[in-house]
Amino acid sequence: MKFDLHCHTKEGSVDSKVTIQEYITRYRELGYDGFMITDHNSYKGCLAWHLMHAIHKYGNTDGFTVLCGIEYDTKDAGHVLVVLPDGIYLPILRIRGMRARKLAKIVHRYGGIVGLAHPFGIPSSSAMSFKLMNESILKQMDFIEVFNTCENEVSNKLAGELAEKYRLPGFAGTDAHNAQFIGMAATEIEWDIHSNRDLIDAVNAGASFITAGTEREVTLKGRAKEMWFSQLGYKIYNRGLGKIKMPRRKYMTRKLNNGHKPFSFKKAE
Repeated sequence: MKFDLHCHTKEGSVDSKVTIQEYITRYRELGYDGFMITDHNSYKGCLAWHLMHAIHKYGNTDGFTVLCGIEYDTKDAGHVLVVLPDGIYLPILRIRGMRARKLAKIVHRYGGIVGLAHPFGIPSSSAMSFKLMNESILKQMDFIEVFNTCENEVSNKLAGELAEKYRLPGFAGTDAHNAQFIGMAATEIEWDIHSNRDLIDAVNAGASFITAGTEREVTLKGRAKEMWFSQLGYKIYNRGLGKIKMPRRKYMTRKLNNGHKPFSFKKAE
């Protein structure tokens, strides 16, 4: 089955211009079996999809699958993709700044999986550029994004080698925020994927993941993101928000440790 496993939606990401309906329409035309929502520290896109599916009764029921994930900003490993079982949404994942090992521990406790996004990409948000990044974090990962259209050929090659070294399945995603990038990456999975649970099972069972795609052309905007001042600005923004929200994050962690149940969209139907 063919998927794009890294997409940002207009409903859930302030910097995305692509609606969920646009993704569905275009990917159906291109012969994909589905795509995964991975908005930054937000469930807004997933909630929007849940409501659309519940009201209009389309999506998974007619052969096209929309998976619900999240791209989480960690303190020590950059961006990490998270996939939890269907209907389980952890409010703490809306609060950036958690350490990667703690993130993995919490996600695994609820039956989910985690993986590094674009590990050799822009230093400000990619794992292998962080000083605190180490093997103990890598051993907590369940997969690695080995192809991202935002990255160059060398970065994607290194990501693939990292996945091979740790014998982890590789994901491919467009990391799309604009419609022009839809279809530039694909993950083919030798497994029937019709839900988050199916994807989690495929990863845990060692199913075959084949990735392919085309890197984007380098633009002035892309070059600007790699400049030192852009990276410094992002670090200040990201870590600043992480520190500001630290008390709230600690409070949510205590609630989870005390057996607090995660939020479930199923209860809202």
